[in-house]
Amino acid sequence: MTAPAIASGIGNPVVVVGAGGHAKVLVEALRSANVPVLAVIDRDVTKHGMDVLRITVAGDDAWLHKTYPPGTVRLVNGVGSVRRPVLRRDVFVAFKARGYDFASVIHPSATIASDAIIGEGAQIMAGAVIQPGVRIGSDALINTRASIDHDCLIGDHSHVAPGATLSGDVHLGTAVHVGTGATLIQGVHVGDEALIGAGATVFDNVAGGTFVCGPRAVERETK
Repeated sequence: MTAPAIASGIGNPVVVVGAGGHAKVLVEALRSANVPVLAVIDRDVTKHGMDVLRITVAGDDAWLHKTYPPGTVRLVNGVGSVRRPVLRRDVFVAFKARGYDFASVIHPSATIASDAIIGEGAQIMAGAVIQPGVRIGSDALINTRASIDHDCLIGDHSHVAPGATLSGDVHLGTAVHVGTGATLIQGVHVGDEALIGAGATVFDNVAGGTFVCGPRAVERETK
């Protein structure tokens, strides 16, 4: 489950997959860690030739495979999410199936306990706090100033959005989205592909595939 972190600035060059807003944040984080970014790729041909913070959007998947075949470069997943992060998951799974590896991105300003376990391709952004006993799954995204307290388990491909707070022993399944500023109270378990609305306060377990929101979060829809 562990993968080399690159916060120290010692790491192989990377290619960022996706040219949206989250890619811009990643490029800045990578620069802060002195990690070379060779290129950005995107399947949207209208973005080719543009730049993300002066890094050229060089092409699509075919360009990547031709220029940097598996084993020659690590990838960084530049796809974010505002709802369930299934597209982010699909990008990770597709490139892993082709033989590529993903770099874990850790912003130098993040605070991470010495025993935290960080999965391949996980991203911990500026100002995030990861406390002891935490396990961060592969391709998970802990966004700006999010706080993950002791013994939490963050499933693969899940996204904890900016300013969200997870109290101790919270468990997130796979591909869960925790919205901006949400708070999950001690011991809450959240099922796969659930969506926690921005600003919600969650006191009870959340079933997979459901959407909860509000100051005392209640279910609003099913998958």
